[in-house]
Amino acid sequence: MNLRTVRRGGAYFRVADPSWANPLDGGHARAAGGRWNPPGSFPVVYLNREVRTARANVTRNFEGRPYQPEDLDPAEAPVLVTTDVPEDEFVDVVSDAGCVSAGLPVTYPRGANGGMIGHAVCQPIGQRAHDEGRSGVACRSAAPRATREEEELAWFERGDPLAVLQRRRFDEWYWPA
Repeated sequence: MNLRTVRRGGAYFRVADPSWANPLDGGHARAAGGRWNPPGSFPVVYLNREVRTARANVTRNFEGRPYQPEDLDPAEAPVLVTTDVPEDEFVDVVSDAGCVSAGLPVTYPRGANGGMIGHAVCQPIGQRAHDEGRSGVACRSAAPRATREEEELAWFERGDPLAVLQRRRFDEWYWPA
């Protein structure tokens, strides 16, 4: 079955450690793997379409820890990096039809049993998309409490890198106004 695509581009956000020299480098995801790429495969920069999705992903990173985001020193807390993704066609894991064409249920990111669909299911889809020369995967966010409309983008790093347009400290972006 052919993978459906959806056009995406424009402003996207990345939650990054303030110590990272290049927060838009997909090298860590190449080594460690991620939702859409297996470990040791290819570089991917994982991005959020909305700031609220970035917040939800930070919340996910603190699940089960004895401290929460409000306990962080703002100087050491995650920064929010803004970049501009060139407009292109991305594999569609946003629409129901796109999910089905990728071999996922329309309930993605959850399975029929209500549990989260794991990386092991998504990684072969990302590998196929990469092998076919796709720009990446646009998907519904798997962050806790994310709505069906909130999106993430797995941008496959090829050619020109993404540029940092803005970097905001944690206390400047995390807390809603």
